[in-house]
Amino acid sequence: MNVLVVGANGKIGKQLVKKIQETEGLTAKAMIRKAEQVSYFEDLGAKTIIVDLEDDVNTITKAFDDVDAVVFTAGSGPSTGPDKTMLIDLDGAVKTIEAAKQANVKRFVMVSSFDTTRQAIQEAPASFSPYVAAKHYADIWLRDSGLDYTIVHPGMLTNDEGTGQVQIAEKVEPNKVPREDVAEVLLQTVQTDATIGKAFQVISGNTSIKEAIDSMK
Repeated sequence: MNVLVVGANGKIGKQLVKKIQETEGLTAKAMIRKAEQVSYFEDLGAKTIIVDLEDDVNTITKAFDDVDAVVFTAGSGPSTGPDKTMLIDLDGAVKTIEAAKQANVKRFVMVSSFDTTRQAIQEAPASFSPYVAAKHYADIWLRDSGLDYTIVHPGMLTNDEGTGQVQIAEKVEPNKVPREDVAEVLLQTVQTDATIGKAFQVISGNTSIKEAIDSMK
């Protein structure tokens, strides 16, 4: 299976590409924005393609050549304003969904925000609400796309070493989760058809990631 990782140069994306390359039967294709980012992925043996999420749908569709599944890990980042949040986290996600449809790539895994309900938008701090709103509508677009989607809602992300132990459910209490563990959840998710059509939250817990994902079967 060839997996396109959108936002591959991000903290989760980099770890996911590495994990894909270490998994038999999987090959990563890293979608990145800058030529200077290529060497990291080439050293892993991964394919790369330079495409910006602010490009048009037809340009983004080119990234889907010889791809079986896509994992969207991109985000505008905490240092940007609401304008970039809307252009990347909402419009970039929507354009990637439309590109997948054009390329007839059915499997689509989305990294979202922990809680993207309407209530979460209303209760979020003013600086964070545009991000939650962007993810809210991107999630809706994906659900309505007809693609074989899974939406992953991670808790508060940390750079701690992964434990390989998580709690996964449609609704869990807010807590932290290492990015490394989220990358492993994404790796397992894209290989597990039982997660298709589902959305779940993930935090650190006491269940192995494989067991947690397998429990959805």
